[in-house]
Amino acid sequence: MNKSLRIPPTCLIKQKLPWLLLGSILGLVSCATTKEPSGQAQEISQNKDDPYENINRKVYDFNDKLDDYVAKPVADAYKFITPDFVERGVSNFFSNLKNVNVVANDLLQGKFEQSGRDTGRLLMNTTLGMAGLFDVAKTVGLEQNDEDFDQTLAVWGVPQGSYIVLPLLGPITTRGIPGAVFDTAANPANYVGAPIQAISLVNARANAEGSLKFIDEAALDPYVFTRESFLQWRTHLVNDGKDETTTDYSDLDLEDSPSVDKKSSSNLSTTNATKTPLPQPQPGIVNKGSSITPKKQ
Repeated sequence: MNKSLRIPPTCLIKQKLPWLLLGSILGLVSCATTKEPSGQAQEISQNKDDPYENINRKVYDFNDKLDDYVAKPVADAYKFITPDFVERGVSNFFSNLKNVNVVANDLLQGKFEQSGRDTGRLLMNTTLGMAGLFDVAKTVGLEQNDEDFDQTLAVWGVPQGSYIVLPLLGPITTRGIPGAVFDTAANPANYVGAPIQAISLVNARANAEGSLKFIDEAALDPYVFTRESFLQWRTHLVNDGKDETTTDYSDLDLEDSPSVDKKSSSNLSTTNATKTPLPQPQPGIVNKGSSITPKKQ
């Protein structure tokens, strides 16, 4: 699995238990209704997709610190002691388990031809690939697809809803909450025991290191960068990659954002000049307040 960009953070792979998710969202909504000083209220929450930006930023900062002091040191130790081929095998194993979700959502979205290919990929890697440790299906042209219940709900006409940052879990939308519950229940990785799940968490955070570093170095305001990247990535998935959009960071108005990090201004100006598409997120990790999805293998 390629190691790339960071965003939806602190890093624990989504243990998206229904009560935790729903409890977190209720807490965010209740906090968001608390009155803010008039000046601050006008300064924040200017993005229509992010009406709870004030509380979201606080949760993002919490996740960011948790990543710095807990998740990153553990992931760095894992990368130091684990050979690259073992890391690849672990990533392949959990990616293969995720294909159970992919096939289910293929069917729910009416993608019957794709579901056949994804079923073939799952069966081939589970058998010839030794329980998914080796991605043999890719060698015969069966690429990894990324389908989840959030995308299924979008196909059914459910609107995206508001952007929210959950403690530990990172970015999500209100449509993504029931989607996360369904995907958690359908993913076999959540039934294999705590030690295997712990390996999954650490491996996912290790794979996201490059993404996290990119945001720290390139963005004036990592929160805004993370939000725009996450929303663009979800749109890209819902549209099956047909949106072909890029983001001009100058449009994000980062200079006026309340928590701009001026030390990175020179890096961002280079990005503006090239209008580089946002780096692909890597979902399922709490990387400093955002969730990221591993890139296709």
